[in-house]
Amino acid sequence: MLPPSPAGPAPRQGLYDPWFEHDSCGVGFVVHVKGRPAHTIVRQGLEVLLNLTHRGACGSEANTGDGAGILIQVPDKFLRKVAGQVGIDLPPPRQYGVGMIFLPPDPAQRKNCERLFEVIVAEEGQEVLGWRTVPTDNSMIGQTARASEPYMRQVFIRRNPNIAEDLAFERKLYLIRKRAVTEIRNSGLQGSHYWYSASMSYKTLCYKGMLMPDQLPLYYPDLGDPDLESALALVHSRFSTNTFPSWERGHPYRYAAHNGEINTLRGNINWMHARQAMFASDLFGDDIKQLLPIINTNGSDSAMFDNCLELLVLAGRSLPHAIMMMIPEPWQNHESMSDERRAFYEYHSCLMEPWDGPASIAFTDGVRIGAVLDRNGLRPSRYYVTKDDLVVMASEVGVLDIAPDRILTKGRLQPGRMFLIDTEEGRIISDEEIKHQIASAHPYRQWLNKHLVELAHLPDPPSVPEPDHRTVVQRQQSLRLHL
Repeated sequence: MLPPSPAGPAPRQGLYDPWFEHDSCGVGFVVHVKGRPAHTIVRQGLEVLLNLTHRGACGSEANTGDGAGILIQVPDKFLRKVAGQVGIDLPPPRQYGVGMIFLPPDPAQRKNCERLFEVIVAEEGQEVLGWRTVPTDNSMIGQTARASEPYMRQVFIRRNPNIAEDLAFERKLYLIRKRAVTEIRNSGLQGSHYWYSASMSYKTLCYKGMLMPDQLPLYYPDLGDPDLESALALVHSRFSTNTFPSWERGHPYRYAAHNGEINTLRGNINWMHARQAMFASDLFGDDIKQLLPIINTNGSDSAMFDNCLELLVLAGRSLPHAIMMMIPEPWQNHESMSDERRAFYEYHSCLMEPWDGPASIAFTDGVRIGAVLDRNGLRPSRYYVTKDDLVVMASEVGVLDIAPDRILTKGRLQPGRMFLIDTEEGRIISDEEIKHQIASAHPYRQWLNKHLVELAHLPDPPSVPEPDHRTVVQRQQSLRLHL
């Protein structure tokens, strides 16, 4: 078997081609609808993850997992405590971001990577407040996982006081992360292939790795600290059916965790690459060029989905809007669908092709959390809502013990439908409401009627004489010289 790599999949060789890799995993989340943070939510998220162990996998070593992880809200109380222990005085919430960084085990190599990262942060007008070594315990993980294990650090970044909007700071952290992965990995520094940022945000923090679900809270003692509080917890147990696991390929990613596979992946990637030359954004300005390439083709299909989703959200769309673009309902022949929603999907089909396949995808921006099922409903997902404002969603039932008298309602995700909880509004927003709100926000039908040009309505092309096939090679060589 090829060895795992902290930098992504093994290279193409023999009968193995990374293009044919797929996942089949377990995904779930726990959230307090009213947005009340508590360590209980983290513990319950870990319990959900533990009960999804059978949906993950391990290698020939029983203690080397394919991947497990948890994404939570930035736990300010906890981070303020542990940062103070290493001499870092954190500013108020939203005035700092935290990055979860995978680094080389060698101290000298690690220092070089950190130094280059700090240069990038300074160039972007922000300030590195300091680094914290994340406590880890690798005594229970297998030799294969240990052989490629990175060194875990958290970096704290102060927000420039000239940045007025919270999301503008989030975009700056995104830019820093994108620049870092490109510039550090291309720097030629020894050990730079270890560099990976599991998260870098003022809103969310991710703990993950090449672990099994029961190993995650043991590997990261942070997760057992009572001060580590969150109002939501997104978890994932990975089963890389015909792919190679690595530390960075664990889920969740920065916005999503995924159960299934994207069958249209090659086309999605090619179209994203083709569009990059035309990217423009009032929010990013000239910085948009430094984000390229948007899709990291070293990642899995789930990671590439997350790359696209992250860009759409940070470029100004709401999280459910971006999800509707990427995973549209089957709208073309839907007789009962409203015209405004049909116009929304038709308009966006001109901008982006569906990321299609049997998939259940849970997503969050740290404030809103939800899930969506592919248009054919080929992956199961079920949810419980309790009378005390707890929502539990997972790829199957029975992931968390809840007394029957606590349950307010329960159900399952429907094909193409969205399940969304907004902790700011403190409520569950129905599929019908959120999609009506988004589809009616702009006059999509009017835009289509005014600007859409169908190929059938284009004038016939001018007649061109049939080429001389005897001189085709000569003409091709001539054209190549002119180019």
